[in-house]
Amino acid sequence: MATITFQKKPLNTSGELPAVGTQAPEFSLVNGKLADVTLATYAGIKKVLNIVPSLDTPTCAASTRKFNEKAAHLFNTVVLVISADLPFAQCRFCETEGLKHVFPLSTFRSSFADDYGVKLVDSFLAGLTARAVIIIDEHDQVIYTQLVPELADEPDYEHAWAALDK
Repeated sequence: MATITFQKKPLNTSGELPAVGTQAPEFSLVNGKLADVTLATYAGIKKVLNIVPSLDTPTCAASTRKFNEKAAHLFNTVVLVISADLPFAQCRFCETEGLKHVFPLSTFRSSFADDYGVKLVDSFLAGLTARAVIIIDEHDQVIYTQLVPELADEPDYEHAWAALDK
């Protein structure tokens, strides 16, 4: 279990992020067509997991926009925006915002939040995900992780970009 804060109040997660250097846990998430998408769907390419509590918040929206900008210039890399939002809401958000380079996926019908240690387990936010960035290489090895210490803050983009460039 990890502890983060939201407006300086502690929140606990269901576990720990996968360790750098380990094999990424399998996952199954739901896309906008209500189809299951797995780690194997993205075999052979780098995967940036931008994990957010809900796209319906200013910080999550801002980070998704920034990842979309970066994704437009990435080669052999997919940026997945993962939240507890329903797939319909995720697609509507990306369409309204004109975001074409990120792929929203929902934890709806999924154990992803527990499997990746990001499920919030207490407070009125229980059931949502903590804010985190996980980068997985083309061989499904975890090469970068960040659990954002304060839920209302954006992730450390510079370190994430640096990990992608290695």
